[in-house]
Amino acid sequence: MIKVAGVGCRSAAKLQYFDPGELELKSGDRVIVETDEGTEYGVVKGDVREASEREVGRSVRKILRAATDDDTQRYEEGLSKRNEAMALCREKIEQRGLDMKLIDANFTFDGSKVIFYFTAEERVDFRELVRDLASSFHKRIELRQVGVRDEAKLLGGMGSCGRPLCCSGWMQHFEPVSIKMAKMQNLSLNPIKISGCCGRLMCCLKYENDIYQEMRRGMPNTGEIVETPDGMARVVESNILLSLIKARLVEEERTNESSEKLSADIYTYGKEDIKRIKKQGQGSRKGRGGGRNKNARFSEAEIDKGIQKAIKEEIIDVITE
Repeated sequence: MIKVAGVGCRSAAKLQYFDPGELELKSGDRVIVETDEGTEYGVVKGDVREASEREVGRSVRKILRAATDDDTQRYEEGLSKRNEAMALCREKIEQRGLDMKLIDANFTFDGSKVIFYFTAEERVDFRELVRDLASSFHKRIELRQVGVRDEAKLLGGMGSCGRPLCCSGWMQHFEPVSIKMAKMQNLSLNPIKISGCCGRLMCCLKYENDIYQEMRRGMPNTGEIVETPDGMARVVESNILLSLIKARLVEEERTNESSEKLSADIYTYGKEDIKRIKKQGQGSRKGRGGGRNKNARFSEAEIDKGIQKAIKEEIIDVITE
């Protein structure tokens, strides 16, 4: 175990861990640290604690020293130059006719470099832009292309839940999120309702997914035939959280001459009260040629395509703004 302190730097997208050494630190203290970007001004996030080498993930550098008032003033001066740098960079981008969106600018603490963050649909040749900016600032210039999720993390904002965005607050890295998670939780598959400010699927879909997967085991799908204490029935609804299913009894099975007849009443059963029936010939999806589930209204590919179309047409951005 290693004694570490989590430090947040403006140039870093996630929390970094450092060895506090003999310093007595608490959450909110300002410190000076050495990062891959050079000497940086940072803020301690949380109390000093013990962490495993696996959690830290790399050799831990020592915190150089506690920040002084002069350091804080120097850091704030760099922040005050941000808007001016952003305006100048946007002007140069328009002059060069580059198809890119400027997101943020950051002056390193030692003042030797300016980092600009941007998003773009395609690869951008910004070599001439770097020369223009270098001649204006007389410093080293670095341009970093980031994704839409990183854009939301850098800019911050409010989520549909009314709280600050998780990515700009406490999240250390982005977890993969898929449409399967929304389907597992019986959420509306409307792209507007399950997408965040970045236009991608909300990160919070991942938070409870493992619990839903555990509770989903043994639960039948909607439309599936199950055996109940009252006879064979077709499932019309599954409540994963309560481990309950609603079903209609099969009064007459389907034949070549007539269709299946179900009861008008809907019955509720617990997961332990039913028995799932595996029909003859039923196997894995690969065994059936990977075909689409007949009970599903849309395939996953169709849902993903709908989300991407909504993002491209800026439907989601207009609503979330």
